[in-house]
Amino acid sequence: MNETHEVFNQPLPLQDVNLFAGNRPMQDALDRLAPAMDRSALVELGALAGSAEMQMHARLAHVFTPQLRTHSRQGHRIDQVEFHPSYHALMGAAVAAGLHGAPFADAEQASGHAHLRRAAGFMLFTELEPATLCPISMTYAATPALRGNPAIYRDWAPALTSRAYDPVMRRWTDKAGVTMGMGMTEKQGGSDVRANTTQAVPDGEDAWGRRFVVTGHKWFFSAPMCDAFLILAQTPAGLSCLFLPRVLPDGSVNALRIQRLKDKLGNKANASAEVEFHAATAWLVGEEGRGVPQILAMGTMTRLDCALGTSGLMRQALALAIDHTRQRRAFGKPLIEQPLMKNVLADLALESEAATVLALRLAHSFDRAGGDAHERVMQRLLTPVAKFWICKRGSPFAQEAMECLGGNGYVEEQGEGVMARIYREMPVNSIWEGAGNIMALDLLRALRQADAAAALAQELAPARGAHPALDRWIDHLPAQMEDLATEWEARRLAERVALAVQAAWLARCAPGVVLGAFCDSRLDSRWGHSFGALGAGVDWDAIIERARPR
Repeated sequence: MNETHEVFNQPLPLQDVNLFAGNRPMQDALDRLAPAMDRSALVELGALAGSAEMQMHARLAHVFTPQLRTHSRQGHRIDQVEFHPSYHALMGAAVAAGLHGAPFADAEQASGHAHLRRAAGFMLFTELEPATLCPISMTYAATPALRGNPAIYRDWAPALTSRAYDPVMRRWTDKAGVTMGMGMTEKQGGSDVRANTTQAVPDGEDAWGRRFVVTGHKWFFSAPMCDAFLILAQTPAGLSCLFLPRVLPDGSVNALRIQRLKDKLGNKANASAEVEFHAATAWLVGEEGRGVPQILAMGTMTRLDCALGTSGLMRQALALAIDHTRQRRAFGKPLIEQPLMKNVLADLALESEAATVLALRLAHSFDRAGGDAHERVMQRLLTPVAKFWICKRGSPFAQEAMECLGGNGYVEEQGEGVMARIYREMPVNSIWEGAGNIMALDLLRALRQADAAAALAQELAPARGAHPALDRWIDHLPAQMEDLATEWEARRLAERVALAVQAAWLARCAPGVVLGAFCDSRLDSRWGHSFGALGAGVDWDAIIERARPR
């Protein structure tokens, strides 16, 4: 039988590549931020995250999504979530890489770059688009918060920083490793957690301190299969932070009822749920009535991960676009040689590198904020800035990168189309842990610190003289910070601060061709409203070559 056609001009998949070895922007940023940092673990993780095997696991974890089992066959309430083995393979790899808790292990802290190295690894793993990093991120954020209850921290910290993954629901003393989730938002309040109605009634004290009986609900309870959760509830002193384990110290299962799993736009491999507490047992963490500050401290860390995650997704979308257009021919030559396609790819490369340097710069402040006043202020300023701007740019970035693949990018084909998964995943980082308005308003609060303006000026000063447009931007920024310091203008201010810091760090980390094109397009009057509007004279080839994944 004769075939009707042969398949040709279809690019090979981008797999079995080392994501770290091929990421020049990340390498150069690390050279500037931590030149002496050991990168052997990143090289190893880059090879793993770029492997065909891990890509297969990411695909299968999305195709075979989590399933809720509220009752056993005999009718007993069990409230468990079942996952495909590929989900557990992804979780095991992330935990083994220390993405959940390495910065809080003593040996890692001694390196001086624990948060930065973990941030780079988090970005590399995100390129798989595994949708498994929510519990990893929450464990990262919740672990230091547990210091608010020294007894619980003493008992749980070793398992929280362990690199062993154990998905079985049992008492923490019987597990080699554990994960943590969070439950803050309720139906009536969303981001306004002060509107929470869940009640916690005092129930005496024990080895873990003040104990409470909790009754209420959570509207968005991330990763209900975790071993324990930090929740907010109303106690006699006001909204407080409580530690609620799935399995209690006596081995009995806590009274947490999973009502249903959320059917989300993306993030399909991760389980998010609505839950109810039916006189569940929990313990106080921190000062009673001070739950909001406790949560904000954790939010700073999860917001970092939103910026890191979006940067990682941007990098993978760019890599897919470049690799596809390098192999695909149209109108007589490879797509990557078409002038307008070059313009688009180079513009995307600028955006991706700027996101990378800003996210890693923020992560660097987490390693330094404890003993450096400037870094404390920059952590406070850059957290809402990076979360706002990088995450806001993620969705249009993914859409433009998808266009580079055309219909091949839009078709998902049983999870095999990574670009479609990236596009659906992008909005979650912008919405989770405070959407754009929340971040812009948080920047206004940060700027009201007495030393904020001076610290920002100090941050930008080393970049003076690198590009005329950047000099003008820096000169005008103090007046703009005063003019735009209202709720009406808070988003414009967040954008301007983000672009200033991105350009200033590109001046330190990137070659002149990247800095020049970024400043000419973003800081001058020539910036268009779509990607691919770089002006004449830009060395597109050099920018694209720098961004090539292999």
